[in-house]
Amino acid sequence: MKREVTEVKHLDDGGRAGRRQRLSAAFRAWRTRRHEHAPPTGDTGSPAPEPVPGANTLWRMRTTVKDEPGSLAALCTALAGQRVDILSLQTHPLAQGTVDEFLLRAPGELSASAIITAVRSAGGSDTWIERADAHDLVDAPTRVLSLAARTALDAAELPLALRQLLGRCTIRSQPAPAGGGRVPGGLPVEGALDDTVMRLRAPEGGVITVERPYLPFTPTEFARARALVELDARLGPRVPHGRDVLTLAEGSDITVRRADTRDLQAARAMHERCSPRTLKLRYHGPVGDADRYLNHLLSPRFGRTLAVQTASGRLVGLGHLLWDGDETEVALLVEDGWQRRGIGAELLRRLVAMAREAGCTSVYAVTQASNTGMVAAMRGLGLPLDYQVEEGTLVITARLAESAVTTGAEELGSASAP
Repeated sequence: MKREVTEVKHLDDGGRAGRRQRLSAAFRAWRTRRHEHAPPTGDTGSPAPEPVPGANTLWRMRTTVKDEPGSLAALCTALAGQRVDILSLQTHPLAQGTVDEFLLRAPGELSASAIITAVRSAGGSDTWIERADAHDLVDAPTRVLSLAARTALDAAELPLALRQLLGRCTIRSQPAPAGGGRVPGGLPVEGALDDTVMRLRAPEGGVITVERPYLPFTPTEFARARALVELDARLGPRVPHGRDVLTLAEGSDITVRRADTRDLQAARAMHERCSPRTLKLRYHGPVGDADRYLNHLLSPRFGRTLAVQTASGRLVGLGHLLWDGDETEVALLVEDGWQRRGIGAELLRRLVAMAREAGCTSVYAVTQASNTGMVAAMRGLGLPLDYQVEEGTLVITARLAESAVTTGAEELGSASAP
């Protein structure tokens, strides 16, 4: 997996090269411990859990069969011979043959290899199988409608909805060239499908690339993904309107709410009030480049943003949850005069809670070793942390699956949600 830190991703091609050179050495050791996007363990020969006598196991399986009468019947007969129940079936027509997608319930002692052998004997080919769970029992139309509803409420849900629709995959967004140029690569309006890679025209003019190296996409999946992107484009910019009013320890009220590109002017004004040191700690580069990042950071296409504003409406803090391929980055910026009041810690707790809700297993923060405030905020989460530091650049990764994170405002005082 190729991971790029925020300040590299947020620049245009000219600024990206220089910034990558300055950071490549600092992250070489960190990146080498990361693995490329891999197939499910059930598809790699990894040992399965010990079977429990009398128990059943759920499996998701795909196989390609000939498009001719009796081929599906032969496959079902072979599965029945292994005492395997077919709980659901979807068909994905191809130019040659049909991809059949099954949800199976099999005896606990029956291995994946035994199921594959039975399928192969009945004429199935290119068979892929992995463990399923109770969430897979939801039928496909219900799941798609649920994803469409979530996307309709929040533009930031589109990458997550695509991942849930298509299974474990890597999703990357490439913005349109500055100045309203053409879509990169001359992508057709209807998008493009190439085996394990699909490219879709993003609503704002860029390209959404979806990769699933371990399992080719079918035309049916491509059509579903394209329909979801088209829905997003028709609905336009949108974020949930909920907001929380919090009272600081000294009695000041602040409001925490979702933000997007409509807050660009207010965010730039906050940049002007921040000291060079604060901006440098956040953006890790020349202070003059800070404003260039904002449009990307505030775009719901690349993640979610929380804004903190005072009773007078002035923006004094931003917290970003950024989708980075398979992983998720958190980043904070609090105006100098409002630091050390618990605002950063509150933003971070809320971002981590959103990451958990989105199904993320970890979040990471890129900062400098001298940024004691960010380090303290990450430690305050009470989560297992991994530290990687080199040449003054620090990456802190929090693992979310091992304990719960609350979104309470203990440090800030009372909260209400008008």
